[in-house]
Amino acid sequence: MSFDAMWGQARNTAAARQQNSMQLNHADPGITTGGASDYTVTSPDLKAVGNDAQELFHHLDTDAFHAGATTGTASDQLTDDGFKTGLALSSAWFTWCSQAEALLSACAHIHNHLEDTVWTHKNHEETLVTNLSVEKLDKHFK
Repeated sequence: MSFDAMWGQARNTAAARQQNSMQLNHADPGITTGGASDYTVTSPDLKAVGNDAQELFHHLDTDAFHAGATTGTASDQLTDDGFKTGLALSSAWFTWCSQAEALLSACAHIHNHLEDTVWTHKNHEETLVTNLSVEKLDKHFK
C-alpha cells in the first residue's frame, strides 16, 4: 500500500483519529483528538530571538565598518613606505569585511525566518482549527 493510500485511510477512519492523540496549541480543548499537545511554538520566544538577531544586525551594520577609511589610509601609507605590513593590514581588513558581511546576512536570515515561522504557524493553526470545527459540524449532518 502506498503512503498516500495509507495516509488517506488513516485520515478517514474514526479509529485512527482516536489513536492519534494530538492537540493544537491555543485550540479549543473540545476540538482535539485527545491526549496532550505534542507540538509547541511560542511566538514570544521566537520573536525575542528574531528581535535579538535584528538588533545585532543594526549594531554590527553601524559599528563593524567605521574603521574602514582609516584602515585603508594606514594600509596605503605602510605599503607606500615599503612595509609588507600594509598588505597584511589590507588583507586583514578585507577578511574582516567578508566575515562581518556573512554575520550580517546570517542575522537578517535568522530574523526573517523566525518572523515567517511565527506567522506561518499561526496561519496553519487557524486553518486546522477551522477544518476540525467544520469536520465536527459535518458529523452531525451525516
